[in-house]
Amino acid sequence: MSKLSGKVAVITGGAGGIGRAAGKLFAEAGAQVLLVDINEKALNDAVNYISKDNVSYVAADTSKPDEVKGFVDDAVGRYGGIDIFLANAGIEGELNLIIDTPVEMFDKVMAVNVRGVWLGLKYIMPEMNKRGGGSIVITSSTAGVRGSSMMSPYSTSKHAVIGLMRSAALEGSGMGIRVNTVNPSPIQTRMMRSIETQRLEVGGQTFSTVEDIQEATAESSPLKRYGEPEEVAKLMLFLASDDSSYCSGGVYMVDGAVTAGRTS
Repeated sequence: MSKLSGKVAVITGGAGGIGRAAGKLFAEAGAQVLLVDINEKALNDAVNYISKDNVSYVAADTSKPDEVKGFVDDAVGRYGGIDIFLANAGIEGELNLIIDTPVEMFDKVMAVNVRGVWLGLKYIMPEMNKRGGGSIVITSSTAGVRGSSMMSPYSTSKHAVIGLMRSAALEGSGMGIRVNTVNPSPIQTRMMRSIETQRLEVGGQTFSTVEDIQEATAESSPLKRYGEPEEVAKLMLFLASDDSSYCSGGVYMVDGAVTAGRTS
């Protein structure tokens, strides 16, 4: 039997690099998968890429309560319930010093990266409770366990969802719901391309090209490379499946030892 046979998985940020990779892996593992993203064209492309009959999508803004409740109701109506929630939607925002960051940008990042996760928990945990439990995997980041210069809204949001995960793990334990975070280092995705481009624009004379930034980023990793979306998705699959039945409240690094030498 496949790892996720008979399970229903909702994946936000489903059209992005990690979300799409997870959607493909979860579908191959036997789950009914509902991808959620704000970009309908990208969602359609993701469904075509996965190319499985057990994958569908809903376009929604995960920071808006009515739209979150809408895709939760859609999943329940379409598949009968929800067993797995991959809270993966997130934005990087604009790189800037704290003193130069507009309040509106801070609020925008927090709305998607934190409120969006909280709303997902609020509406999905009751549905999981009806089915006797489930697994929730929240995408945090290495920026959630250390500071990140020029990215204060993003780093703040990724710290915040770790606290949210821990509260949800405690509250969910009586419902049979496990909750964990996955914390990737730089991964080969659109978000990293955006961050690299912005770093070039604000970096003065430190770097001459995006390729210079990519080389420096890879060199800073003990494994001397970026991670791949599929490598993150494999950890997500483990945490979503019954193989991780005693794992809850954990912060799981998938970072090639980037944070291994740091104590705080």
